[in-house]
This record gives sequence, C-alpha cells and structure tokens, in this order.
Amino acid sequence: MTWWDAAFLAAAGVLGGLTGSIAGLASVATYPALLLVGLPPVTANVTNTVAVVFNGVGSIWGSRPELEGQGRWLKRIIPVAALGGLIGAVLLLSLPAEGFEKVVPVLLAFASVAILVPPRPRTDATVASHRRYTATVILESGAIFVICIYGGYFGAAAGVLLLALLLRAGGASLAHANAGKNVILAMANVVAAVIFVVVAPVQWSAVIPLGLGCLVGSRLGPIVVRHAPATPMRLAIGAAGLALAVKLGVDAY
Repeated sequence: MTWWDAAFLAAAGVLGGLTGSIAGLASVATYPALLLVGLPPVTANVTNTVAVVFNGVGSIWGSRPELEGQGRWLKRIIPVAALGGLIGAVLLLSLPAEGFEKVVPVLLAFASVAILVPPRPRTDATVASHRRYTATVILESGAIFVICIYGGYFGAAAGVLLLALLLRAGGASLAHANAGKNVILAMANVVAAVIFVVVAPVQWSAVIPLGLGCLVGSRLGPIVVRHAPATPMRLAIGAAGLALAVKLGVDAY
C-alpha cells in the first residue's frame, strides 16, 4: 500500500461516507476504490465492510437530533438487523457472489422508484387497527431482516432499499428515515465486520485510510440532509439509485 494508494482511499472514503450517510451508497464509492488499488474481490469486500464501520459511527453521530424519539423502535429492530448482518457475513464466506447479482438491480430499481414517488401523508383516517399494526410491524421487521442479510453479504445500495422501506412504511420525513437507516445499517455492518476480522482476509493497511475518510464524510452527510430541501434531495437519491440499478443491470445481464 503506497502513500498514493492511501490518499486515494481516504478521498474515496470521504465520498463514500458522504453518499452513504445521505443515501446508503457508500460501497458504490469505496468498494471499487479497493479493487483499483489491487485487492482481490473477496478481500476488497470484507475490507470494505470493516472500513465502513466508521461510516456508521459518523452518520449516527451526525444524526443525533433526528434519532430523538426513535429509541423504542430502534431497540426492537436492532436485534433483527444484527441477525441479518450475521447471516449475510456467513453467506459471503460460504457462497459465490453471483447469487445476488441478477436480483439486486431489480430490487434497487424498485426501491429507487419508491423513493421518487412522494410518500402519502398519514392522517387519522389511515391509522391502522391493532391487528393491522401488528402485521405491519412483522412485515417491516421481515423486510429489514432481508435487507440486512444483503447488507452483510455485499451491501452496495442496501441503504437505498432501507430508505425506501422506511419512507413508505413509516411515514417518516426524509431526515428521520435517513437517521433510522443509518443506525440499522451500522448495526448489520458491525456484526458482519466482527466476523470478518476474526476469520476473513482483512487488509488493514487499506482499512485505516478508507475508514478515516468514511468517518469524515459520514459526519457531514446528515447535516446536508437536515438542511437541504427534502423533495430535491429525495429526487436526487432516487435518481442516483436508478442510475446505479441500470449500471448493475448491464453488468449482471
């Protein structure tokens, strides 16, 4: 790892941290950067997962105002996210990466369209019964569990899937949905990273500059979401997700 490589990874980390804490697209910047400095795909994947732990730290740190009042919900959903990250990490170490390649573009395109469509405001007339509320909680938890499996397995654009889910299911504002997404992704990522540190070929000389860059960029992301107009920001995230879905679709098919 040369000084030029380290500087390149630090810059990629800042970009990944910024885009990750805003739209969940950190790995779109960080994973290719690791490939470009010469890491093989599996090593790049596990190294990326460990480095992006810093992205979780910075994004949660920056999202503290929006996380107020979400504690009860997060305490319920964090174990689901942790289990999903654990299963995803085990799958990465056990299965070839081709399993998700053809499915991810479709899921990402669907999530991006869901972000582009304005969420329907919640009113008293749409408040669900207790039975319907319970079903919604179960479905939401199940969807988050599946997304976190993918996040622990590979992770590129898992945040877009989560953001779309939280915007459509919970009726939250973009800033509050983004804050919840940051915590969920961070938990799934930490669990996967712990496993990779123990049993996988983590390249620590790459983790340090990439992780520090992620920390800086992710600290700034929630500030951007907090102060930027919600609708243009939501449209930009959806458009970026669609562009990535097209790119991944071309690569996969």
